[in-house]
Amino acid sequence: MKLIVFLPLLACLIAFVCDMLLIAHAHKWKLIDSPNHRSSHHVPTPSGGGIGLVVAGSLTGLLLVWQSSWFFGGAVLVVSCVLAGVGLRDDRQPMPATYRLGIQAVMGACLLLVLGGMPELQHFSNAWLSRTLIYLFLLLVIVWWINLFNFMDGIDGIAGSQVVFMLLAAATLLVWSRPSVVASPALIWMLCIAGATIGFLILNWAPAKIFMGDVGSIYLAFMVLSLGLLSIRNDWIPVVAGLAMWSILGAAFVSDATVTLVTRMVTGKRWYEAHRSHAYQRLARKFGHHRPVTLMYMAVNVLWLLPLAAACVAWPQWALAWACLAYVPLLLAAIRLGAGKVDSLN
Repeated sequence: MKLIVFLPLLACLIAFVCDMLLIAHAHKWKLIDSPNHRSSHHVPTPSGGGIGLVVAGSLTGLLLVWQSSWFFGGAVLVVSCVLAGVGLRDDRQPMPATYRLGIQAVMGACLLLVLGGMPELQHFSNAWLSRTLIYLFLLLVIVWWINLFNFMDGIDGIAGSQVVFMLLAAATLLVWSRPSVVASPALIWMLCIAGATIGFLILNWAPAKIFMGDVGSIYLAFMVLSLGLLSIRNDWIPVVAGLAMWSILGAAFVSDATVTLVTRMVTGKRWYEAHRSHAYQRLARKFGHHRPVTLMYMAVNVLWLLPLAAACVAWPQWALAWACLAYVPLLLAAIRLGAGKVDSLN
């Protein structure tokens, strides 16, 4: 039980120290994010803060794998580091989108393979073709989640606070659902990733001293998704309730990014190009500062989405209804805020 307290604190410290070093040497290591017409910041800022997250998350994960001979944890360590390496390469010198998406798809397939194909989903259909389509859809969800999280990492503190919320909320609800998981290495790793993100968030809170970069956003997105799928694979929560709970916890990001993408596609914009027309970016320009927008998203998470995620655990038979209730107002809000539309500043 000592690990559940010690390791997250250690992860927080490691991430903070690593990112302080990155700030000091960012120019030498060519990890400076200079503002352009698509940016939401106005001064050159050190980037690559996700390196501290990867180091902290990997070291604590390695300790958990070594202590418990945890095969899944070891596999996720390898895949997450590959994806983080691709993100770092993209931070230093942008890669073609097809290469990034291809690698993400392969790594997502590796995750599903390690999870044994998620047999929990097989009860949805006995037909081989239908099961195959389910897995292809799940792979699409994996790639979309990784990229939408990257898209949403555009203002100070928003991505880090989202990860801290999702992991701490999920860990609490999972322990509530099944108290015996409290000593599980997967649950401890959730807390370690949250702890590492807090260490980074201290330096990323507005006005940010460092950005996480693709190396951090891709790593965190993959870790949240992997640990979420594992919680369902381990039967900590019924499959439908688990999928609904995790999707509700991520609903603020999913709604904003999805409405933005669909709007840009429908209106004929080059949806695959960088832009700043997400709802959160439009709000940041309206308020003239990042902090109120990040606080607004945090309030939505805690006051609206957390109770509905808890309802999935308390009344799992209504899980899909809770998910619909969570998403409908957020989707309408993103549309009302003009997510994906061009304004005079885009």
